[in-house]
Amino acid sequence: MARPSQNLLLNVIFAALADATRRRILEQLGTGEATVSQLAEPHAMSLPAVSKHLRVLEEAGLLQRRIDGRVHYMKINPEPMRQAVNWIERQGRFWQGSFDRLDQLLQQPSPPQPTTPP
Repeated sequence: MARPSQNLLLNVIFAALADATRRRILEQLGTGEATVSQLAEPHAMSLPAVSKHLRVLEEAGLLQRRIDGRVHYMKINPEPMRQAVNWIERQGRFWQGSFDRLDQLLQQPSPPQPTTPP
């Protein structure tokens, strides 16, 4: 069972991942560190709008920021994603076990039904 603080963290992580733009930003960072401007370039939105998406990802712990002078560099922090994947895998094992038990139950022959005289 997940602790309340862990549940809150998972809520924040999944909320951050719920947006397609933020998922694309994480995909962009899959190749390594990038500046905020580089991350904003392929998106049809203003730099402040992209910065808001980056802030959500940072607050979820999915990104780390490094500042060098006026340039902000972003990179992925994989630990929160691992926590989300672990939770998904635990849920998958639970549901798979439930489906397996249901399948076994459905495979059993039905008991004969009592016949009633006409």
